Amino acid sequence: MSELSDRVAIVTGGASGIGAASARLLHDAGATVIVADMQAAKDGAGRFVSHDVASEQSWKALLADVLEREGRLDILVNNAGISGANGNVETTTVEEWQRVQAINSEGVFLGCKHAIEGMKRTAPRKPEGKGSIVNISSIAGLVSGAGPIAYTASKGAVRLLTKSVALYCAEKKYGIRCNSVHPGGVDTAIFNPLWQAVGHEQGKAFIGARHPIGRMAEPPELGEVVLWLASDRSSFVTGAEIVADGGITSGLMRRLPLAPS
Repeated sequence: MSELSDRVAIVTGGASGIGAASARLLHDAGATVIVADMQAAKDGAGRFVSHDVASEQSWKALLADVLEREGRLDILVNNAGISGANGNVETTTVEEWQRVQAINSEGVFLGCKHAIEGMKRTAPRKPEGKGSIVNISSIAGLVSGAGPIAYTASKGAVRLLTKSVALYCAEKKYGIRCNSVHPGGVDTAIFNPLWQAVGHEQGKAFIGARHPIGRMAEPPELGEVVLWLASDRSSFVTGAEIVADGGITSGLMRRLPLAPS
């Protein structure tokens, strides 16, 4: 028996990046994976369902489909997100702000809301309600800057939403855990504008140099964090923020060489 045999997982934004890596690792661990995205992956793991995270009707349809076909829900990875506008508080338009919040913040709220409904349900091989919700935030949800304000605000919302959901589920004794993951720079499509401007390798080196560990992360490295949170190996972890950022939020680095002794 594989670690996640009989478990059913939904991964939003699972067609690429961290989502695709997470879907692959969950699948390899034995889970039945539903990849919920606006576009299908070329070589994705699991069953694809077209899904708009900003639409509650789409969430209702997705949950109904999974419960009808797979009969249960055990894991949700709220991964779908956009970088959105790069503006600051003066230059960001209301329309740009609302679009980023609708996907990055409200989409995660809707995912948690409907996942709880599904995870509470029992099944022949699931005698009690339980589950794990993993919300992908960002280091932008922990530390801020002058911009992009819409993205930073949305990821900060995910951080505290996660804690609220975790405490609510614990209070209700649902057996449902909820945690957030805060990546640093990861080599995904969110950096495509930079790759197109300066080249992939040069761009990776530039972003990587900002991390104390000396490089960017690859999607499977974040997928491993998701897998751990989804599994029973993290059974005592809820309401936590797991920072996987190569040390970038740990503090200031010494940039100058040490003076000779």
